[in-house]
Amino acid sequence: MKTAATRAPEETRRRILKTAFEEFHRHGFQGGSINRIVKQTGTTKGALFHHFAGKQALGYAVVEEIVRPITKERWFDPLANSIDPITDLKLTMQRYAKENVEHHRLEQGCPLNNLAQEMSPLDEGFRKRIEKVYSEWRECLEAAFARGIKAGKARKSISPRTVAAFVVAALAGLIGTAKNAQSEELLKEAGEGLFDYLDSLRP
Repeated sequence: MKTAATRAPEETRRRILKTAFEEFHRHGFQGGSINRIVKQTGTTKGALFHHFAGKQALGYAVVEEIVRPITKERWFDPLANSIDPITDLKLTMQRYAKENVEHHRLEQGCPLNNLAQEMSPLDEGFRKRIEKVYSEWRECLEAAFARGIKAGKARKSISPRTVAAFVVAALAGLIGTAKNAQSEELLKEAGEGLFDYLDSLRP
């Protein structure tokens, strides 16, 4: 059983990660401020650098321990055991759009895609960690569409791998363009276009 003293450093680390995620999501990694993170966390720079060697290490941990689990919960888990990926993917997209509009998060975009656009050309450590998440996402969709074909919910002629690659790229693109335009209507229109594509995959 962990004591309060043992849990305290773990709780501090967790709070730093959560605050850093929010800071980087709002301002980007390069625009994110260690000073703001420390202030918002209510800790010290010494405590932050005790847990993370520097800003880069903190950013890597945010990808691995915050962004990846969020992406998994939002996009992977609803399709993990799906045998009707077209229906389940459309429901997942609708839920994402609804939550982002209701919580006014449209202007912040997708945290994974934001970091990919900002940091992949600049930092190989970021690029590899981000690509690992994207790869897992594609694999999840590929497996779902393979099950969908077997269950008769998707056309046998489609390539699950190709569909998965396109859908992940399309989702990143439509969320990114809606963020840039600050437009719920654009998100809806682009989503309807992707829905039409998904419906074309039915038997």
